[in-house]
Amino acid sequence: MPLAVQVLFLATERIRPGEAALACLAIIAVSVALAWFWLMNIQRLADALRIASEQGDPLSAPFRAPRLPAVKDIEDELLRLARSLEARAQLEGQLRAADATIVERLPDPLIVLGEDTTPLRANAAARRQFGTRGESAGGELGALLRHPALAAAVDRARAEGRPQTTELRLPVPVERDIVAQCIPMEPPLSDGGRLVIVLSDRTEARAVERMRADFVANASHELRSPLASLIGFIETLRGPAEDDAEARSRFLAIMASQAERMKSLIDDLLSLSRIELSEHQPPEGSADLAALIRAEVAAVEPITRGATLEVTVPETLPVTAADATQLSQVLRNLIENALRHGKPAGLVRIEARRVVAGPRLPNRPGVLLSVTDDGPGIPKEHIPRLTERFYRVDAGRGRASGGTGLGLAIVKHIVNRHRGQLLIESELGQGACFKVWLPAE
Repeated sequence: MPLAVQVLFLATERIRPGEAALACLAIIAVSVALAWFWLMNIQRLADALRIASEQGDPLSAPFRAPRLPAVKDIEDELLRLARSLEARAQLEGQLRAADATIVERLPDPLIVLGEDTTPLRANAAARRQFGTRGESAGGELGALLRHPALAAAVDRARAEGRPQTTELRLPVPVERDIVAQCIPMEPPLSDGGRLVIVLSDRTEARAVERMRADFVANASHELRSPLASLIGFIETLRGPAEDDAEARSRFLAIMASQAERMKSLIDDLLSLSRIELSEHQPPEGSADLAALIRAEVAAVEPITRGATLEVTVPETLPVTAADATQLSQVLRNLIENALRHGKPAGLVRIEARRVVAGPRLPNRPGVLLSVTDDGPGIPKEHIPRLTERFYRVDAGRGRASGGTGLGLAIVKHIVNRHRGQLLIESELGQGACFKVWLPAE
């Protein structure tokens, strides 16, 4: 039995019934008041928590100071919990933003996949490289994800929980070699990403590897042929033709020609190597292109084989930030190339002039040099590869005419060093025109 009731029974034995009734009513009233006061404090806390839940911000609820110490302690604990949750939410938001920023700014294309391998997002590099717009990883990236090799790597990464690497070759819109790394994410990323695909475009590197392999093979072939000829003639001179003066004279002339061919090839290889080493360093001197043209035209006069050199240049044509020796090499290679591939006793036009801008040219002042021949022309499919080392449209004709296959490669690297531009224009049956644009003040 409650103590208050026991006291009431004891008191009613000593007081009159009316006074006892009043005492009971007073006790009941005080109890109700205390209960109401307690419930109102609890209701204030409940209302504050409801408002915080609806607004999603624990600290935005209008807490009113309670009048009971016990409830005040509960309120203080709730406020501390709210502040802790708010700080944790802010930290999670910062981490989520940092995660998104890192993914977005990575230089390699990156795709984030969800639990069911659905693409969640692609970073800027992936959208730029694969032509995908917006945050959603669709379009060409969707087609990429359906590639059998990549799909198999994704399945292996999910099943084994370890990164997987695979190589792809994409045929469209242009052929590209891609290396894909599939990396499982445990725990998942903030957006639920369970797997990250990092793509590396190896097209250029593979092309360089192929060019190096071709270079070694072509250089070996170019040197092997004259060496084999020299060895054969030496053996002949030591044997059957040892006492044949006429044969010895003829063979020595051929040997001299083959030795000269080897020397030209080695000189061009060394020249190309030196140019490549300094290609990243712009030249610091200056040159008069008009004077260089006149000097090179005079130098090639003995080997024109009856061809006419038509020169159209102003009196002076200064080029700043130029290496005169290398520009002379460009002129010599282009003029000899035109003489070699033009018609016998044909016409080679050499022009140079100042330009401000023009089709396919930079929008800044410069000097434009053009060397045009009247030869058979170049098929369009060969034009992009003309500046590759040892590349020839007609290999047999190129060797027979004395070319090493390195002239245009040398021209390209010299022009690149001068921060210029090389353009090749040709139509079958209408000759070819090689244009070099160089910056000028």
